[in-house]
Amino acid sequence: MKKRLVVIGNGMAGMRTVEELLSAAPDQYDITVFGSEPHGNYNRIMLSSVLCGEKTIEDIVINDRQWYADNHIRLYAGPDKSVVKIARGYSKVYAADGTSAEYDRLLIATGSTAVVPDIPGNDLEGVISFRDIFDVNTMLAYSQTHEKAVVLGGGLLGLEAANGLMIRGMDVTVIHNNDVLLNRQMDRHAGEMLQTELEQRGLKFKMAARTQALLGNSHGHITAVTFEDGSELACDLFIMAIGVRPNMKLAKQAGLYCERGIVVNDTLQSYDPSVYAVGECIQHRGQTFGLVAPLFEQAKVCANHLSGHGVAEYVTLPTATKLKVTGINLFSVGDFIGDSQSEMIRFTDPAAGIYKKLLVKENKLLGAVLYGDTADGNWYQQLLEKKEDISGIRDRLIFGQAFATQ
Repeated sequence: MKKRLVVIGNGMAGMRTVEELLSAAPDQYDITVFGSEPHGNYNRIMLSSVLCGEKTIEDIVINDRQWYADNHIRLYAGPDKSVVKIARGYSKVYAADGTSAEYDRLLIATGSTAVVPDIPGNDLEGVISFRDIFDVNTMLAYSQTHEKAVVLGGGLLGLEAANGLMIRGMDVTVIHNNDVLLNRQMDRHAGEMLQTELEQRGLKFKMAARTQALLGNSHGHITAVTFEDGSELACDLFIMAIGVRPNMKLAKQAGLYCERGIVVNDTLQSYDPSVYAVGECIQHRGQTFGLVAPLFEQAKVCANHLSGHGVAEYVTLPTATKLKVTGINLFSVGDFIGDSQSEMIRFTDPAAGIYKKLLVKENKLLGAVLYGDTADGNWYQQLLEKKEDISGIRDRLIFGQAFATQ
């Protein structure tokens, strides 16, 4: 008899775990997957490429429905197949339409939900997040019939949404509560270079802004955004992109231990030994996750334990930041602010639009910010992850791998 594995969540983290498991132990489990979207598994991080027209929805599908059939995986997909209850006492899950499945092992991969700011008018029509295919299709439809878009959030997701809508012909303004774009990934110098380049392309910015309210017409559709400084922006489409938070509602209802996310150990196991969790819904050693690289590493470790090999441990490594906007090269990894004991190495070439900053402490690389020339980003990341001694190449480090290691 095969053991029964039920997966809640048909996204990138859950399905990568299943792929790793099929590779490690193809015949060990009878697998059932529940997903709330009516699609197979797709590459969510490529949604911005669909929005700006570089890719189609079909291009970003990772596993179509045939893949599930070929691998003998039962797929329940669509809003009515969303799991609404985990009955741990019975080792059973229930979907909205009453579909149920029993498990020997449960994998929770419910991802994250968009943070919805507490602004009056956030329930108006034309106010959306940027999370899934449905949101992208909504934006594409608006770009054909409306003119003015406002994006709340000058982070990676906000800038990618803004760029896509601008390419689609909309008049786009980005609102950011900080005076530096990508302030969690970039220092001021790189942030200002990025803003200048995006402005030259046609994007508008309202920085260090405090949004006061969203105004609508008599039909309940957004028409304007007002700010605490008294100013106002006309708006037909308002995109909220100020971050995500772990979706742990189901886990909490099931009595699993949660803090900011579903708390897991180094094997991605929750406090219930038969329940595992991966991806943006988890909290591991105090950290939550929003980028794809750590999710894939978690998938590998989780599959290792589900398959009974049980030797891998998940370790959180510094994750690199890249912006998916064609023609703009930026890279950031690790600590780019430092402290009184760290040293900064900088290189700038304003004419070429290049800026590099490295932070070093006790002959180890702490962090890197690269703008314009990111060719050595992966090398810097390896130095950082391996905590290599860079004293022998310190004077050449800023010029990159080819020059520093010759």
